Amino acid sequence: MDSAAPLQANLRRYRTARGLSQKALADRAGLSRIGYRDIEVGKAVPRLGSLERIAAALEVSVPELLAPARQLSRVRFRAQKRMMLRENLLVDVARWLDDYQELEELLERREPWRLADVAKRLRRSRKKGAALGKYAARLAREGLGLEREVIRDMCGLLEDHGVKLLTAPVASEGFFGLSVGQEDGGPAVLVNVWERISVERWIFTAAHELGHLLLHPDAYDVSQSDEPEAEEKEADAFAGHFLVPDDLFWKEWEEARGLGFVDRVFKVKRMFGVSWQTVLFRIAADLPKRERSKLWQRFSGSYKRQYGQSLTRRSEPEALDPIEFGGRPADRVADEPARFIGDDFQEDRLSRLVREAVETEAISLGRAAEILRLDLVEMRELANSWVG
Repeated sequence: MDSAAPLQANLRRYRTARGLSQKALADRAGLSRIGYRDIEVGKAVPRLGSLERIAAALEVSVPELLAPARQLSRVRFRAQKRMMLRENLLVDVARWLDDYQELEELLERREPWRLADVAKRLRRSRKKGAALGKYAARLAREGLGLEREVIRDMCGLLEDHGVKLLTAPVASEGFFGLSVGQEDGGPAVLVNVWERISVERWIFTAAHELGHLLLHPDAYDVSQSDEPEAEEKEADAFAGHFLVPDDLFWKEWEEARGLGFVDRVFKVKRMFGVSWQTVLFRIAADLPKRERSKLWQRFSGSYKRQYGQSLTRRSEPEALDPIEFGGRPADRVADEPARFIGDDFQEDRLSRLVREAVETEAISLGRAAEILRLDLVEMRELANSWVG
């Protein structure tokens, strides 16, 4: 069977992703442990019925089990700690990019990378560190025609200018996102939208990965998993200045000078849709080095006095109410500060392409379900809900 090698790799990948032992999966599929093991290691070719039961146990389709996985190479995938799901995530990203490209070609809707010239210009720059990140942010904003605008829709901004965007809930607080170079179907960005990570962090991650695409095109190597500190600082500086440009920031900061320190920080963070840490970093950047730690201590002390609880680096209090962005009101929890919800960060270009392809009969409803990672019932409900 020609599909034996992809089948073996996919079985191991899906099984480990679901935390199943060979015996546990065999039990779910109604097979003996030895029988399943022989299939996974390539000693036996499964009958169609066995393959269907294994697929059902793994909650995937038979074609997904047999499909060869494209290997990405031009990827920047860094995480704070080793991730067991790294291989699975890369395979999913490769398939998603292939689906995306198929739709673009079918519909002739290829969106050019609008910041290619900016990336070329940055390669000639002699700036380093935060100065390079700030310079890149200014060039990017100019290249996108943002001028003095506050960014209200980070997803739409990227998608409308040639960056493919994917969101996926990955249960890891050490992984925020990755990006893919043009050579592998990008530029593309994946953002971890796990519920334990704030939406403000999702937005910052998208901007951070855009910074890497512009600043570090030679650092896209899937075999590397370390975090070069200098590159991370440059991408952080880019994200901060891209989301919150200097002139707009200091204008809003000055206009809020009558408020207490904590309320002033929260008002500005709500204005730009960023975290309180981004605001403090921006203020600290203009202070003498010896004064920066005092700023953080002062803010933490003021917050505790005002709210009666300590503020951790992972806390994201006093965020904008999602209804201000056309989303649904956030559910309030008495002892938990308000924050963004997922409605504030949604990619939608791929969904638009799928809808157009279905309505023009370029693809079937079943294929649409595969691309959007929905089952057929969910896809039918989505299609029935389309209006206008």
